[in-house]
This record gives sequence, structure tokens and C-alpha cells, in this order.
Amino acid sequence: MKKSDGQLQRDVLDELAWEPSVDQAELGVSVVDGVVTLSGFVTSYAEKIAAEKAARRVAGVRAIAEEIKVRFASDRKTGDAEVAKRIADILAWDALVPDDGITIKVEHGWVTLSGMVDWNYQANAAGKAAGKITGVTGIINLIAVRQHPVATDVRDRILDAFRRQANLDAGGISVRTDGGKVVLTGQVKAWYERGVAERAAWSAPGVTRVEDHLTVA
Repeated sequence: MKKSDGQLQRDVLDELAWEPSVDQAELGVSVVDGVVTLSGFVTSYAEKIAAEKAARRVAGVRAIAEEIKVRFASDRKTGDAEVAKRIADILAWDALVPDDGITIKVEHGWVTLSGMVDWNYQANAAGKAAGKITGVTGIINLIAVRQHPVATDVRDRILDAFRRQANLDAGGISVRTDGGKVVLTGQVKAWYERGVAERAAWSAPGVTRVEDHLTVA
């Protein structure tokens, strides 16, 4: 049964209130035809991402327009040079991120990460680590994944990922590979199922790009 916009709004608000890493007090939620708009203020980039992920978990969400702004609790500003140094330090300590190969640029609080890694999860880990630093207002992650031969069992990996989770069915998903690119098409039952399929596709060796054209039934 399709949820009304009012019910979907209540569900998203409840999910935000339930998420411990998000302070819902200054967040707003509006819904039109299943499209959720998040607005308001948070105190860190990491909290901004957590709020978006919480909204995506709610069944019935067709798309998200994210308009949340980062507003620091203190008026004291952290200089770009200091932010860049802190990011470099945290990446050096992060076991999931290669020690070299990543370039950091900070301009007015916006961080641009570039370079090359072997796996997509390393690029994601670098972005998440940078988002924890005070003074970061946004991240542009341009880190690329080195080209490797793509595994032929990408669809099997997606099916296995779905089987590990209850009530998920990959029968409506089609998978096509083109070099290092994986294209997902078809339908899933909920927004979070798209995330499951994407993560499974990225877990295949040699995948450098995933195009997600899945729609929510």
C-alpha cells in the first residue's frame, strides 16, 4: 500500500528522531509525491550525511532533495590550512585509506579530494573521514578507482547480498557491465534496496563506476 505524503513525512521525522547521530531539533521535512525535502541546520557535515541516510531508510521515499546547511556551534572559524592539515592527519591514521595517492584541497570550508585508489570503499572511507573534521562545510570527492578486470559474477554478488537480508528480492534487477562500468536497471520495492544493490556492485573487483537506473515500485 502506497503511503500518503503526510504519513511519509511522519515516518521520516520519526526516523530522524530515532537516529542518535542526528539532532532533529533544527531540521525540517516536507514531502510532495513521495519526494522528501530535508532542510534546516546541523553542526557538522557528518551529521548532514547521517540525516540523509536516515531519510533514505524509510520505505516509500522516491527521491530526496537535500537542503541542509552546516552551521557551527561556535562563531570561531577554522582556517582552511588548519582544516587541510587535520584531514591529512586523520587520513594518515585511517587503516582503510592508502597513505599516499590522495590530494586534499580546502577552500572556504569546502574540501576537494582527488587521487587514485584500488577500491571504491577506500574513496568512500576518505570522504567519511574528512567529513568528521570541524570546519568542513562540504566535500567534493573526486578520488578515482584504478581500472582492473571486472569480475563476471557481479549479478551473483548482488543476488547473494539480497539473500543475506530478509524480504529482499533481486528478481527485478538487470545488471550490465561495460569495462569497469556496471549499469543497474529494473525495479526494487524500497529506496534502501537500491543502496543494497549499489554496494554489492561496488564490491566486485575492477568496478570503477556504477550507474544506478533502478526505480522504486
